[in-house]
Amino acid sequence: MNLQAYEVIAQEELKELKAVGYILEHKKTKARVVVISNDDSNKVFTIGFRTPPNDDTGLPHIMEHSVLCGSKKFPAKDPFVELAKGSLNTFLNAMTYSDKTVYPIASCNDKDYHNLIEVYMDAVFYPNIYSRKEILMQEGWHYEMEDSDGPITYNGVVYNEMKGVYSSAEDVLARVNQSSLLKDTPYAFESGGDPEYIPNLTYDDFIAFHKKYYHPSNSYIYLYGNMDYEKELRFIDEEYLANYEYQKINSTIKMQPEYAKPVVVETTYSVSETDPLEDSTYLSYNAVIGTSLERDLYLAFQILEYALLCVPGAPIKEALIKAGIGKEIRSSFDNGIRQPIFSIVAKNANKEDQNRFVQVITDTIRTLKEHGIGERTLKAAINHFEFKYKEANHGMYPKGLILGLQSFDSWLYDDMAPFIHLVTEDTFAFLKTQIDTGYFERILEEYLITNPHRSVVVMEPERGLNQRQEEAVAKKLQDYKESLSAKELQQIVDDTKHLKEYQSTPSTKEELETIPMLSIDDIEKKAREIKNVPHSIANIPVIEHPYFTNGIAYVRLAFSVMDLSDELMPYMSLLTEILKYVDTEQFSYQELSNEINIVTGGIGFSNSVVSVYDKEERYLPLFDVRMKALYEHVDEGMKLIEEILFTSKLSDTVRLKEIIAECKSGMKDTMTSAGHTTAAGRAASYISRSAMHSDLTDGIAFYEFVCDLDEHFEERKEELIDKLQMTIAEILRRGNLAVSYTGDREVRELLEPCIDRLSRKLSTRAEITTRDRVPLVIKNEGFQTASKVQYVALAGNYKEHGFDFTGALNVLQVIFSYDYLWINVRVKGGAYGSMC
Repeated sequence: MNLQAYEVIAQEELKELKAVGYILEHKKTKARVVVISNDDSNKVFTIGFRTPPNDDTGLPHIMEHSVLCGSKKFPAKDPFVELAKGSLNTFLNAMTYSDKTVYPIASCNDKDYHNLIEVYMDAVFYPNIYSRKEILMQEGWHYEMEDSDGPITYNGVVYNEMKGVYSSAEDVLARVNQSSLLKDTPYAFESGGDPEYIPNLTYDDFIAFHKKYYHPSNSYIYLYGNMDYEKELRFIDEEYLANYEYQKINSTIKMQPEYAKPVVVETTYSVSETDPLEDSTYLSYNAVIGTSLERDLYLAFQILEYALLCVPGAPIKEALIKAGIGKEIRSSFDNGIRQPIFSIVAKNANKEDQNRFVQVITDTIRTLKEHGIGERTLKAAINHFEFKYKEANHGMYPKGLILGLQSFDSWLYDDMAPFIHLVTEDTFAFLKTQIDTGYFERILEEYLITNPHRSVVVMEPERGLNQRQEEAVAKKLQDYKESLSAKELQQIVDDTKHLKEYQSTPSTKEELETIPMLSIDDIEKKAREIKNVPHSIANIPVIEHPYFTNGIAYVRLAFSVMDLSDELMPYMSLLTEILKYVDTEQFSYQELSNEINIVTGGIGFSNSVVSVYDKEERYLPLFDVRMKALYEHVDEGMKLIEEILFTSKLSDTVRLKEIIAECKSGMKDTMTSAGHTTAAGRAASYISRSAMHSDLTDGIAFYEFVCDLDEHFEERKEELIDKLQMTIAEILRRGNLAVSYTGDREVRELLEPCIDRLSRKLSTRAEITTRDRVPLVIKNEGFQTASKVQYVALAGNYKEHGFDFTGALNVLQVIFSYDYLWINVRVKGGAYGSMC
């Protein structure tokens, strides 16, 4: 590596990533740099800063938004949005955490990658916040008043976003859990901003924060993938870092001294006037687990959380459910902060359960310490995580992005430790040797029982809390308004008008032309080849996708449920929640979970729908079974699928009741926090048959179905069992099945015996051609929640207005989202999000 402006501090072969890792330091400013060089074409760049908050105004979060609102080289008001319009990025965003702010981008196109680096570097070091006070008003907060006789309100993107966050009980609880244990550190504050305190942020504090923390001497620069990294690093030095002198910046994250004894914290959260107060309290048991630089603990407690609280029949979860403490048990291990926190949460509990909640947890851990967690349980959990790390499949997110974010879990606290959680082979090898030594039982007792650095948080429901808070804000604003002179009132009116004019004035042509855009010539003309090789095995259609998968086979069994009546669709969806979580002929559901994790990388059940518009809407609803396994374990994995599909005990009413209660609780949280998709799905169900199917299986209609089962379980349980058995029988029909396989082992060699065996067990009943369908009705509804924000959706059918689908509609969607909606709803309106 030939880079005069940098010193190479260390070089490490990262065999598991098929990469070489470099730790560098910029000589002039001491900016920290990590390069992971490999053959991945999906290149990633991140610049991050340590940004510990010292209050609840949300300064780090507001700064994250604000620096992306124009800069010295790229003065357009929304270069971020303009980039999104003309980039081939595979990721483009920024994130604020409890102690850091990061700006990651990714692209497979070399020119695009370089362009994105330049725009982001310019944004963080030379933002327009120094010359445009309107940016803080728009992104953070401002007083809004149309005329001096009208009401005065707060508005701002982050202010409104955090009102949404503070409407989520789960988010509020996580915040209190962290502050309860780290009360004398930056983690005691809300880096995202508490809406009550965001209006305390001044412009002077805002600017001072940027001057202090957004300096190369406080920066972390990360490059990943197949690129000319010497060229990119020279550019970063010459254009940006070289313009600064070294500055000693105190951004070290302070450690919380160990508590003398555990603490109890009581708080409340808001529920609507119609929500019950009984069985609605959250109980949380929390402990500090060493530091994030202890690589064994970092992985060991992920494994323990999974084994003891996540898998079916997990002992701590099971003990709490059996004791009647909460209807849903959740857990988390937050290892992305300096002092990680392990939490066990009982949801839908009661305050008077507090002592029993602690007692059940401690008694269960002591029993596990005495009798052992179990060899197969630990082996299954370790295999689960080892497979996960080996596979490194992060869905839509680039691998290099996730690796970069994970590197911050250690790099932020030790300049020489960016790779310790990325290379895990030795750690897994060590943990495997500890299965029978009592290591896991010892650290469980040491950190969760004898450790005094613990807390219990009791969070009770309070009806109308949000409304009272809103009324208090309104009174505070009214009192403030009454304290102002006529001249001061007019100034707020003028400021409101000025901001709207600023937001309505488009960037100039010259400003927009500074944004680097790809030309058609920069784009690869040849599309990536999609490999679909059709086969027929045992008269079942099989599609093979021959790709290199590092020894892993991906198998999908897709059962068409087109001939299932709409009445049974919710039961089909409920089956995806039940299968794997009830006993089978050979295994208890606890044993089944271990078998799945020992033999495979996971078996999952889900429902989906493929929709196609032709002259009329056509759609194909599917019941999906997915498995991933190493080639040598595919046959065993397929046998487990057969065991689940054909021998699951769907008549276990005790388990069914528990599963339904947990499903209801989880859906309520998800639908509230993802209110935009909930509303959009319901609106589309008025006019689209496929959307109606989704509503029946995953939307508001399904939630209402689950609520009804939960509330009337005793009188409906026999009918429920009958419908579940009827539904699984309808699904498991030979003519319904198609198989998808991805891997580089020949499909017949790997799957022919499995598919032949499965096909012999499937029904040969003919397809039903006449089905009962729920009629489409435009309802125009509203649903009340305890949230401080509204989610509104509008849906329409363009086919009914004479338009056919073309790719132009995808272009229009981008234009509409990033122009009209962005400007009018987000920028001017202050809404956190708008999309189509």
